[in-house]
Amino acid sequence: MAVKWEKTEANVGVLEVEVGQDKVSSALDKAFKKVVKRVNLPGFRKGKVPRKIFETRFGVESLYQDALDELLPEAYSSAVTEAQLDPVDRPQIDIVQMEVGKPLVFKATVTVKPEVELGDYKAVTYEDKDFVLSQERIDEELDKVRKGHAELQVLEDGSAESGDMIVMDFKGYVDGEVFEGGEAENYQLEIGTNTFVPGFEDQLVGAKSGEERTVTVTFPEDYHVKSLANKEARFDVVIHDIKRKVLPELDDEFAKDISEFETFEEFKADLVKKLEHDLEHEHEHYVQDAVVQAIVAQASVDIPVVMFEQEIDSEMKEFESRLSQQGIPLDAYQEFTGSTVEELRGQFREEAQSRVKTSLVLDAIARFEDIQVTEEEVHEELQKFAESTGLEISRVIQLLQSRDPGLSGLRSQIISRKTVQFLVDHSARA
Repeated sequence: MAVKWEKTEANVGVLEVEVGQDKVSSALDKAFKKVVKRVNLPGFRKGKVPRKIFETRFGVESLYQDALDELLPEAYSSAVTEAQLDPVDRPQIDIVQMEVGKPLVFKATVTVKPEVELGDYKAVTYEDKDFVLSQERIDEELDKVRKGHAELQVLEDGSAESGDMIVMDFKGYVDGEVFEGGEAENYQLEIGTNTFVPGFEDQLVGAKSGEERTVTVTFPEDYHVKSLANKEARFDVVIHDIKRKVLPELDDEFAKDISEFETFEEFKADLVKKLEHDLEHEHEHYVQDAVVQAIVAQASVDIPVVMFEQEIDSEMKEFESRLSQQGIPLDAYQEFTGSTVEELRGQFREEAQSRVKTSLVLDAIARFEDIQVTEEEVHEELQKFAESTGLEISRVIQLLQSRDPGLSGLRSQIISRKTVQFLVDHSARA
């Protein structure tokens, strides 16, 4: 097989491939055996028409497409490997020559991964900042723990305050008509969470059980339901119950109830240790992001639009999956928000561009520095995954290989992580 590669643009070129006559002949034979099974001719049993009679009746050209289907995938893949190309999109194939007794000649217009012009990535400095565990953060975490174990008690007397849970019926009107999604019965709302339209919860402060209230609000201009944006709405509200959180005391009994510790001081010391560990990771991620952003900013690369679009495609699929988990089809979400597919894609565009460039830069550095992944590292990663999921490692491997036979995705993640660490090790605080 003869292969010739010629660039026509920055990231686009033409791959000309010549496949030998013997392979063409073999592919035509396979094509005939496939096609003849579907042929009915008087005087012959189905599938038993002789080759010469078939070609006389239908022409040898009728076999070309099936022969090309047989030849092209392998020929293109081999040509890409031989030319050492890294395609980022499906090629555009043009058949130059396809005849009996002659080689197959085709041209493939290929968009390839762009070359990256790197800056001095081993001399990057970054502005560091302190990650110190404050008493305020400790108190916030303890407060979360208390609230997480709070009991709700029905308020027999008194009025609603911020933080109370209200059980209510409500019906909303816009322009005198009840709007879709604007009514519910026995709905539970915690005042102060800003779950509802701005101003709604504030007007429930001071309400009492059994009371009826009229709440008037204006939907924000950027409200996600465009038909309601900037519209005034009236809600008729009936308060059934008011429930107030009763927070437990932070004492030894509380510590025994929610943990394996005997005293609150032991529980608190363990919490502080975990928070300090979290801060260490936060600092690590901060430094990594700062270093990578600096290196990406100084790199130059002409990225094909198709790579951005592929990243946006991936983001859209993930977004649609998240909606599906909530029982919301994408078309219903679009109707509800009044947004088009292009508008949704536009929301992902800037992040997609950043991610694609970052990935290309890290990949270029990994190749230049010959950063590799060992089988031991792959096994360690698989073992961590198995421990986090509770599955046997053999089952983890089976599941991952069903979607990625060579575990190339996992290997790429490890190389990317090692590359980032390499960059951090060669950086310095400003």
